[in-house]
Amino acid sequence: MSYRIVEWSTGTVGKHAIAGILARPDLELVGVWVSSEAKHGKDVGELCGTEPLGLEATMHKADLLALQPDCIVHTAMTDADPFAAVDIFEELLAAGINVVSSGPVFLQYPHGIIPDDMVERLQKAGQQGNASLHVNGIDPGFANDVLPLVMTSLSQRVDEVRCSEIADYSTYYQPFVNQQLFGFGKPVDDVPALFAGGILPLAWGSVVRIIAAGLGVTLDEPLEETVEFAEAERDYDTVSGAVPKGTRCGVRFQVIGNVDGTPRVVLEHVTRTHPEQRPDWPQPPTGDGCYRVEIKGEPMMKVDFTHTGENGDHNVSGMITTAMRLVNCVEAVVRADPGLVTALDLPLVSGRGLVS
Repeated sequence: MSYRIVEWSTGTVGKHAIAGILARPDLELVGVWVSSEAKHGKDVGELCGTEPLGLEATMHKADLLALQPDCIVHTAMTDADPFAAVDIFEELLAAGINVVSSGPVFLQYPHGIIPDDMVERLQKAGQQGNASLHVNGIDPGFANDVLPLVMTSLSQRVDEVRCSEIADYSTYYQPFVNQQLFGFGKPVDDVPALFAGGILPLAWGSVVRIIAAGLGVTLDEPLEETVEFAEAERDYDTVSGAVPKGTRCGVRFQVIGNVDGTPRVVLEHVTRTHPEQRPDWPQPPTGDGCYRVEIKGEPMMKVDFTHTGENGDHNVSGMITTAMRLVNCVEAVVRADPGLVTALDLPLVSGRGLVS
């Protein structure tokens, strides 16, 4: 069976999603949404840096909904206004269109993170349209939901599950994320809202909560958070902007789920803008970065999950893995029960059809 797909954006993740949709024999790309007049009416191949595809991108949402696609692969940036994305998803679900999306990340597992009435709105819209919504990617996503939970299937006793992203963001082209969210290149005492208290459990708490749900444990409330900044000892250049000496160049944060006061599930990010920064912080096995899953208990287990693109850049492959986790989930999400669908609800998802 073939599924008709609309791709929502042609940005750093969207262009890889389009390549993935075209690579799967069971998916048909029928429309592409773009956010700007400069891209409207352009051939999708031109926007993605490939040969023309004979398909024009559009800003007109109504035209795409009229195509009645089976699923929308939504990879537009949601960090700036995540609740606007919730409104869009509600509309799409009610219209009978399934959605897989890379954000907002709290929808990876929203229970206990956003208000119950907001979750119920999405559930009702899914029931109305007989459609499903799945939000995932690589982080939050596969690296800290499916991968750690599968690893715990080897455990005799689980004392703690720790999921880490340890990465160099110098080649990660996301100026909003790097400059506004993380505050790289800005004074260390100018603390971004993300780290001001209470926001990290909203942004990454879904990771902690989905693992706890998968393990069947009840967490203490609220989730705990820790933050530590690094100060640049020299000037750095990154693709998302300069990081002058004396400004924030890195951050290490944790979102911790305790059970009776003991840490049981921990999400950690160690983010640098150059590999040489803060050598005392956790290091990846290679110079670029990794996703690390550590399970304390019996037995003790650790997996360093590394990836890199054909051009050698792990930030490019990070965009590809995010895109392809969504694209490869399409069939499972279309077949799922209507409403919000988490990784706990999906069957095994593979790259079936992608062997060349």
